[in-house]
Amino acid sequence: MSLFLYDEHSADINWLPKDGIVNYHGKLFLEEEANMFFEKLWNTIDWRNDEAIIFGKKIITKRKVAWYGDRPFRYTYSKVTKEALSWTPELLVLKNRIEIATGETFNSCLLNLYHSGDEGMAWHSDDEIDLKKNGAIGSITFGAERKFAFKHKHSGEKVEMLLEHGSLLVMKDTTQTFWLHRLPPTKRVSKPRINLTFRTIENQH
Repeated sequence: MSLFLYDEHSADINWLPKDGIVNYHGKLFLEEEANMFFEKLWNTIDWRNDEAIIFGKKIITKRKVAWYGDRPFRYTYSKVTKEALSWTPELLVLKNRIEIATGETFNSCLLNLYHSGDEGMAWHSDDEIDLKKNGAIGSITFGAERKFAFKHKHSGEKVEMLLEHGSLLVMKDTTQTFWLHRLPPTKRVSKPRINLTFRTIENQH
């Protein structure tokens, strides 16, 4: 397990062997600050159980989600469309922090709340048509440390890493084109995790 706090040089390392770029910045937030953001997000975000259409049947997940942005962007994934809510003060602070850290700009954020290690995310790519092609996605973790995995769509190569409380992961370039990623469920984690994925929506007016 990595114990470093944010170090700009660590962000230069590409965790993928080919066909994309994944940079792990480590802990962007000190423990006390990360704890504060976790509590604020837990209590102020408009959390809703996620929905998905699978084989024509609506599935309601235990995992909760929320969608925020500069404007009421519409975002469709798993055949369900969401409309973005207006930024909260905390989300704007976090957006500014990761834009400074990464040099990227974002106009929206999809948040996920996992109540325990029993809840995860299956293999997928964030390659929906609404998203900027090859744009960066900045992923912040607050709460429980969880394993995060990548799998190449053609070769099957896998890369695994541990996402720490207060850490920042950035996926960019052709990562979504060539790689799947997932958050595997685990019985070893009983605490909740909040994940924020800052994104760029294009082609909406």
